[in-house]
Amino acid sequence: MEPQDTDAALPAQQVARTLVDNHREFLAFVQKRVGNRALAEEILQDAFVRSLDELDTVRDTAVGWFYRVLRNAIIDHHRRTAAAERREDAYSKELDQVDDELQREACKCVARLAETLKPEYAAALKRIEVDGVSVKDYADEAGITSSNAGVRIFRARDALKKQVQRACGTCATHGCLDCSCSEAPKPG
Repeated sequence: MEPQDTDAALPAQQVARTLVDNHREFLAFVQKRVGNRALAEEILQDAFVRSLDELDTVRDTAVGWFYRVLRNAIIDHHRRTAAAERREDAYSKELDQVDDELQREACKCVARLAETLKPEYAAALKRIEVDGVSVKDYADEAGITSSNAGVRIFRARDALKKQVQRACGTCATHGCLDCSCSEAPKPG
């Protein structure tokens, strides 16, 4: 028997048959590394498809060669996943900054408008809505009953809503996303 030439490529059909015969082992290998069967099947199928053009270049054992292909496919998957997570994190942080900026601007606008309300309404809104004091605690501070404080904060919110609608027009209806508040009434 003549020794096999290790530099000669294996026949592509033989390599393909060997890969198909080892499908379950390949799938288990990938699944163990990605933790999800559906994802493992997707990675395995992509690796099969990408490898079809290279079957006639395999010089080692087809199984060993394909495990290297799978290892690289798994590494590529993890890199893509990590990159996508970094992009999502960066986008989330950017949105948080935009939300914080929008919140600050809206709060400034609303605070200016709150100053145009009756002083007891402005004080009730500041203590309850801004400072986070409970209605009962506000009532104790103001020397009024809890029921009276509840009515006051209800009326203050209603008055502020009307001021926002007057100052911002349709912007108030759509969430004040493009509000400049340039026409906001001045206190006094």
